[in-house]
Amino acid sequence: MPQAVLSFWFDDIQPARWWKVDPGFDALIRSRFGALHEQAGRCELFGWRATPAGRLAEVIALDQFARHIHRGSPLAFAADPLALALAQEAVAAGADLALPMARRAFLYMPYMHSESASIHAAGEALMRERAEKGTHDFELRHKAIVDRFGRYPHRNAILGRASTPEELEFLKQPGSSF
Repeated sequence: MPQAVLSFWFDDIQPARWWKVDPGFDALIRSRFGALHEQAGRCELFGWRATPAGRLAEVIALDQFARHIHRGSPLAFAADPLALALAQEAVAAGADLALPMARRAFLYMPYMHSESASIHAAGEALMRERAEKGTHDFELRHKAIVDRFGRYPHRNAILGRASTPEELEFLKQPGSSF
């Protein structure tokens, strides 16, 4: 089953779809992987952690699929702590180094999605040393936002948080939302 996740994410779809808001693509992931995402959230996929590829597939199910399945809802971020813990365990075990560099970015993505400055400090060093330059550059952009605001302002409305005037000004800038 991990291979189904990896084949879909890396072989069956074009990378441009990863980052694009597309209700049809969100619906496809929801129908195809919604139940699997729920299993991952209940830690029922623990057997996948026996291999680096399985660990990556579980993190994708928790991190990337959540953002498509639950777009516009607080549930889009609900599995982030679990995805981060799994990514941290994978890194500590060296499982990330067994993955092709281009795929590692998705194992490291929970570091980018964190709203913790200390997690971003660890993630920045990790991605500088173990990821492609583009992944590290993207982490630097994420880290700068969390360092400045202590959170991602673009999540405020979804999470029911009040935005500060400075955050509202920031959100008017291109590239302020991921």
